[in-house]
Amino acid sequence: MEETLSSQLIYDGRVVKLRVDSVRLGNGRQTTREIVEHSDCIAVVVIDKNNNVLLVKQFRKPVEKELLEIPAGGIDTGEDPEEAVNRELREEIGYMPRKMQRLGGFYSAPGYCSEYLYLYLATDLVPSQLIAEDTESINVVRVPVEEIPDLIASGRICDAKSIAGLLTYLEYSKGKQKAD
Repeated sequence: MEETLSSQLIYDGRVVKLRVDSVRLGNGRQTTREIVEHSDCIAVVVIDKNNNVLLVKQFRKPVEKELLEIPAGGIDTGEDPEEAVNRELREEIGYMPRKMQRLGGFYSAPGYCSEYLYLYLATDLVPSQLIAEDTESINVVRVPVEEIPDLIASGRICDAKSIAGLLTYLEYSKGKQKAD
């Protein structure tokens, strides 16, 4: 454990806050921790009736390139994670899932960020579009489930939430097949 001696808010933005904590380590030494505060989010593995994964392709400014990702987004104030899944899927891919299952969750970058992602599986899709102002540049890409390991291994899918979510789903689906 680390004892927080002081905390200073450096930046308070629309999406993130940055604070610097002065801490005492277990051995008594003092140091600082730079911490990005980010609200919790959802990430969703979406499977259509033809056993395709619906991914989104979009430009990501921090890495200056287009990435192929699972749909994800923030949880709005007053929303629970399942409501956020429904809203985000309607905004990003134009579908609403009739079936939704929690697959787990994970911290995105716990070395410096507080963001926790709730991971869901969404199936039995029905068209239902909700227009959002920041989604016009998102393209939906359908990929057969069996191609996912190669897309990860080749680096075509290269963001942590998508890799974690898709590998979790592949393990889940193996267990489900054994049970059936």
